[in-house]
Amino acid sequence: MIKDFVAFLEKQNALALAIGVIIGGATGKVVTAIVGDLIMPIVGLVMPAGDWRAAQFVLSQSKDANGAITVNAIKYGDFIGATIDFTIIAFVVFLITKLILPKAPPAPETKACGACLETVPLTATKCKACTSAV
Repeated sequence: MIKDFVAFLEKQNALALAIGVIIGGATGKVVTAIVGDLIMPIVGLVMPAGDWRAAQFVLSQSKDANGAITVNAIKYGDFIGATIDFTIIAFVVFLITKLILPKAPPAPETKACGACLETVPLTATKCKACTSAV
């Protein structure tokens, strides 16, 4: 039974997935800290004062038998705030990814001739050695 379980883990890459989830959770905490502690205070200086995230367009209000007021509203301030948060978080994730992941290798500037294996420029249409089409 244990052999089958270990084979399953190796075959299904479950361990790699688990490591990815753990690292993703830790990365999420780092991104949240960067955005909340470093970037949002700067954004707060630019944004208008007050509780603008609570801004809403009231559609209707009603009072029930207990006197509680129910408000139906479009909460555009909350939507705008969530959109700004998402944009900042996505940008920070982009920057972290650009710093951590390796750069893609540059595209080759040459190719090999199929007939004689001579190296020719990538834009060449004929081989300089054997004159065959490449």
